[in-house]
Amino acid sequence: MELEIADIESQITNYKAPVQEEVRGIFHKGNRPVSLKFHDVVYKIKTQKVGLLEKNEKAEEKIILNGVAGMVEPGEILAMLGPSGSGKTTLLTALGGRLGGQLHGTITYNGKPFSNSMKRKTGFVTQDDVLYPHLTVTETLVFTALLRLPNSLTKEEKMARANSVMAQLGLTRCKDSIIGSPLLRGVSGGERKRVSIGQEMLISPSLLFLDEPTSGLDSTTAQRILSTLWELASEGKTIVMTIHQPSSRIYYMFHKVLLLSEGNVVYFGKGSEAIEYFSNIGYAPTMAMNPADFLLDLANGVYTDQPSEDHALNKHKLTSAYKNYFNAQLKPVLNETPDYDNCQSRFEVNEVGKWPTNWWQQFSVLLRRYVKERKHESFSSLRVFQVLLVSLIAGLLWFKSDISHLQDQIGLLFFIASFWAVYPAYQAIYTFPQELLMLKKERSSGMYRLSSYFMSRMIADLPMELVLPTIFLFIVYWMAGLKANVVNFLYTFFSLILNVLVSQGIGLAIGAIVMDQKSATTLASVIMLTLMLIGGFYVQHVPKFIAWIKYLSTSYYVYRLLMGSQYDTRDTYPCSTGQCLIAEFPMIKQIGLYLQGQIIAASALGIMLIGYRLVAYFALMRIGVTKTKKLT
Repeated sequence: MELEIADIESQITNYKAPVQEEVRGIFHKGNRPVSLKFHDVVYKIKTQKVGLLEKNEKAEEKIILNGVAGMVEPGEILAMLGPSGSGKTTLLTALGGRLGGQLHGTITYNGKPFSNSMKRKTGFVTQDDVLYPHLTVTETLVFTALLRLPNSLTKEEKMARANSVMAQLGLTRCKDSIIGSPLLRGVSGGERKRVSIGQEMLISPSLLFLDEPTSGLDSTTAQRILSTLWELASEGKTIVMTIHQPSSRIYYMFHKVLLLSEGNVVYFGKGSEAIEYFSNIGYAPTMAMNPADFLLDLANGVYTDQPSEDHALNKHKLTSAYKNYFNAQLKPVLNETPDYDNCQSRFEVNEVGKWPTNWWQQFSVLLRRYVKERKHESFSSLRVFQVLLVSLIAGLLWFKSDISHLQDQIGLLFFIASFWAVYPAYQAIYTFPQELLMLKKERSSGMYRLSSYFMSRMIADLPMELVLPTIFLFIVYWMAGLKANVVNFLYTFFSLILNVLVSQGIGLAIGAIVMDQKSATTLASVIMLTLMLIGGFYVQHVPKFIAWIKYLSTSYYVYRLLMGSQYDTRDTYPCSTGQCLIAEFPMIKQIGLYLQGQIIAASALGIMLIGYRLVAYFALMRIGVTKTKKLT
């Protein structure tokens, strides 16, 4: 049986230590060591000038990485240094198997190209900590463990693994604290970074990539992060990281350093030997200083700080000197490949299939995680206040509006249709753009299928998105004096819920297609306004050449259903001649009250309900996981 979210913490805390030690032992010897080698790595992008005076301008190629080479063995930390724009993150992404496009060269892992099997043994920590703000540290790691660890481990073993990682990273003290965000107080920046590292440590990766793991942290916290990485390396892990400007204490923890300047390698080798290398080629430091600061100055072409100094010339000399050094000293070493392929383990033997868990397990875990996170937004005090205020104002404006005020009642029905078309659509627009970074991160790690993610989002949204419309209708329906009949109320309720779900689908589709909140909001404004205008309330006599557009409007069909929920062809209303049939009222006659029309409207909305979500799903597919081609 699936573990409930409320029980996660207690089950981890009370879990027996012998089992934790057994799981820790499995993962410490789990994955085989990995030797990473890369040679002549070149990456190019196409740039195109955009401007009023530049027409038919041909795209130009810009070289981001130019023949980069290096290697890192198990038990080593390779730090990639360089100024901003030097290509550090691009190289790290390429080595992590997450970069496609114009990538050329040779990148091997124990002498083999990147594969799905290698992806399962690789951890990748991005510079920005992409985490759910309302989840606690424990919940974040446990949910990740349930998704990323294979079915060869039981749920109890997976949870024990999460507990072990928390203890290893010193997160036990804050295990019950929420992650937080810029607007929500949570754990500290250092603790948040350790949680991100912990998510990757759960799988005990043989190869761990980190992009600027100390960015934005104070020197003491950064030192703790590097101490943790040093301990991982001492266990036989291969660690590759980018770092901008490390302190001298941190610098001497690196086994190897790769210095980049405008995509070219200026130095690769042991960190402790970098100063000696540059001194031998005529670039000795003129004063005692942090080696990292000296290397970054050289990467920028700065040596003497003299105004007349030719920075471009310095860069050219450094690049040329390194090429000679590489051809003589390093190139032969890259051709030697140690054999780590004989180290088999339980973790690898049981690794079957592309996904670590089956579809239902992914769906179940994602559903519980999403409900836990989403409820804070769905039932925020602001949203509840908005709906309650609008419902009370509407109830007071149409208070006890009877059949003698038919025009007013029709206006109320169209207001209900319009409000609950726009409101859920705008809420849904932000769903996928806000989740884009999380989706890319987790899908790139091979955590789950897109279909399991999408279905969990759709199912989790249903109860939360329907509570507020239900409260709204209960208030407005009885205050406005609509037909006090259970059947009529349920008919109205069904029409409203169908309207909410279809409009939500429109918002999801727009957000998934555009993936930019500002642009998506602008597009949604135009679309929703158009759907309202052609809904049948504002204009009854539409020119024939454009009249067909109303069949694309959700407002048109919902408006028709709401009319049918309140009026019947036999109902009458007071008019100048006495009593007139409601069905003959001009605005209602244009829409129609016949049963066949009601069935058509409901069917059309049903098709839209599914259709718009399919559009959103296929739009998300193009985000897909980056497939790195085999480099030769």
